[in-house]
This record gives sequence, structure tokens and C-alpha cells, in this order.
Amino acid sequence: MITVLVTDDHTIFRRGLSEILDQTPDISVAGEAQDGAEALELLRDRPFDVIVLDIQMPGRGGLEILKEVRRLYPDVAVLILSMHPVDQYAVRAVKAGALGYLTKERTPYELIDAIRTVAAGRRYIDDTLAQELAEEVGEGGGGRPHDRLSDRELRVMLLLARGSTVREIAENLYLSVNTISTYRSRILSKMKLRNSAELAYYAVKEGLLE
Repeated sequence: MITVLVTDDHTIFRRGLSEILDQTPDISVAGEAQDGAEALELLRDRPFDVIVLDIQMPGRGGLEILKEVRRLYPDVAVLILSMHPVDQYAVRAVKAGALGYLTKERTPYELIDAIRTVAAGRRYIDDTLAQELAEEVGEGGGGRPHDRLSDRELRVMLLLARGSTVREIAENLYLSVNTISTYRSRILSKMKLRNSAELAYYAVKEGLLE
């Protein structure tokens, strides 16, 4: 039996996902968490084979939690399940230790197959992600301006591109307004852009807001 921890801040989605998985004979949802902190608490209390992890959550994001899980619980397989397209986070997630990356538009059958695959210690990589990884290797990494950003900077960049204010982002990430303002300045500098409007245009052009 594959024991799974489902982590997502949207209660309806999390419960629906758990019900789907619990109907699968060889999979059991042994825990649910609404954010990364709760997921880490559950991992301390009991063993899991797989953690299905949303990448975009309040506070510490999925990539940060992923790195923490890999450091503290290296035997737990991590499958990222995200609303974001592959070219936004997937390569970063795999490089950080995820065994698979799946978008939420995929079917339940693909999710079940992905869980079985990563539980067996194998990578679950679809054709799109394989292409992204190949391009990353071919370019030597960091080929596009947003590839120069850290994981936290990328998260802030995407929120800015979607029109969130500095204060809104600070509240979402549980950080100070000054810290987010510093991130914004650093992001613009690294990407050689002048303002948030150019940032939004870049994100649309690169297909990062799908």
C-alpha cells in the first residue's frame, strides 16, 4: 500500500483529490495538510511514501518545502502537483529533488500513474518536461532572464506580473513590505527591466501566466 500525504491550501481541491486517491486499491491518503508547515509536522509524526505537494501556497512555497523535505526525509518521494505550466517551475522542482511534476489539468489516471511511479523511486517526466530539461542542459542553464532568479524571486516576480501589489505579496508570503520591495528591485535589476509593466509584458510574452 502506498501511503500519501496531500498538501494543498484549497480545501475543496484537497478533499476531492484525497477521495479520488482513496478509491485506488493500492493507494491510501494517510494525511492532509493545508500548507508546508503542517506537512512538515505530519512528516515528523508518521511515515509516508509519497507527498503530493502544491507549489503555490501561502507562506513558505512548495519549492522551499520540497528542499526541506529532501533534506529531512530523503526517503519520501515528492510529486509536485501544480496549476502552473511546466516551463514555469518544473525544471526547478526536479533540480530541487522532486521525482515528478504534474499540472492540475491532467487526468486522475495520470496522477495515479505518477504516484505509483515516484513511489517506486522512478522519475515521472512527461514529454513537455523532458524537452524543458533537454533545453536546460543544452543552454547550460540560465538561458532566459527569469532563469537567473532564485526560487523566491521567481515567485515574487510572477505575483507582480499578475498585478499584485507589494503589500499584497508581503501578506501572502508572510514577509515585510520592505523585504518585498527589495525583492522587486533585485528582480528588475537581474532581468534588466525598468518597471512592473515591463515585467508583466515579459511574463505574458514568455507564457508564464497561463
